[in-house]
This record gives sequence, C-alpha cells and structure tokens, in this order.
Amino acid sequence: MYIELGVSFMNFKLVISDPKSKKAYQKEMDQKQTGLIGKKIGDKVSGNPLGLTGYEVEIMGGSDRQGFPMRSDVEGIVRKRVLLSLPPGFHPKLRGQRKRKSVRGNTISQEISQINVKVVTYGKENLDKLLGAKPKPKEAKKEEAKEAKPESKAEEKKEAKEPEKEEAKPEEKAKEEEKPKKKEEKPKEEKSVEEKMGVKDLEKAEKETKEKEAKEEKGKKK
Repeated sequence: MYIELGVSFMNFKLVISDPKSKKAYQKEMDQKQTGLIGKKIGDKVSGNPLGLTGYEVEIMGGSDRQGFPMRSDVEGIVRKRVLLSLPPGFHPKLRGQRKRKSVRGNTISQEISQINVKVVTYGKENLDKLLGAKPKPKEAKKEEAKEAKPESKAEEKKEAKEPEKEEAKPEEKAKEEEKPKKKEEKPKEEKSVEEKMGVKDLEKAEKETKEKEAKEEKGKKK
C-alpha cells in the first residue's frame, strides 16, 4: 500500500482464468499500476499493465475488502442492499426465493480487493511463463501415480497368470496318468469275469461226462 495526495492505494488480488486450459492464476498488483480503477464489469482491457503482454482480458466481477461481491446490475461504486433472486451475492435454496443482501456496484474502486478476469485474446507467450506458475506438488504426484498404476497392474496380471499356468500343469499330468489306469482296470475285470465263466462251464462239462459214464455202466450191468 502507498499513499498519494492523501489517497491510499492497496493491492488488487487478480484472479486470471484461462478458458482453454481451464486453469486459474492469482497475482497481486498495486491498484494504480493495473489501471483498472473506474472500469466496469464486462469491460475488455489490455493485459499489458497486468504483465500479460499481447493478451486482452474481460472483467468478470470481484469483491470488496469485506467480501461483498460486485454485481453487474448495480450501478456505481457504492455498497447497497438490494433484493436478490440469483447469484452473485445470493444462492436461493427454493424456487422463486428472494432475499435482500448487501452487494457492491459494477465499477472498480479502491474498496475492491479482488478482481476476476477472463482471457479473451491470447498473446505469443504462455501464461505459465508470464505468471511464473509452477505445477503443484500434489498434481505432480497424482500424474506420477497415474503413470505408475497401469504399469504395476500389468506386471501383477502377468505374475498372476504365470503361476496359474505352472500350477495347472501338474494337475493335468495327474489327470492324464489317472485316465490310462482306469482304462487298464476295466479289461482286467472283464477277463476275470470270462475266467469265472470258463471255470463254471468246465464244471458243468465234467458233471455231464460223469453222468453219461454212470448211465453207460448201469446199462452194461443190466
């Protein structure tokens, strides 16, 4: 803050929105250097005084030192209590709800602390370079984690597939070994049945021969 002819100038907090990248940048500047005092919401101004060479920005709104928002439908620089049904300044919870709230006018004055602007025309240099913006450590960590996750997942899947194949091999071998055994056992059982049947046939044949011999002997005796 500095004083000129009894008038005190504080810093403006500029919030610069980039529609292309959907990023917002913050910058503090002396009120007098910005050349924004007296400008209204909706005005388009050069970005050169703001350190944005070749850029053009549009004033979207702002708020004063006490946090009361500026409204485009309230003329002047004064603070007023007006009946509101829409934001900024009031967010109705019910349809058709209205409430009287304090707001600032649409003109930038020394009482304004924050000004919101949107880039309309782009210059040659990138905003990151002009404003000295650096990626936040949280964002960098998230990007690294996203890159690492697919690689780790692919490795885990490969490792999971390999042991499954190895474990399946001995089971398949055991099944293959069991199958021929069962096939071998079946003919053995069939042979044993045939053998049993052959023994019975022999016994019957022997009985029949004995009976015939006994009959022949009886006939001779007679």
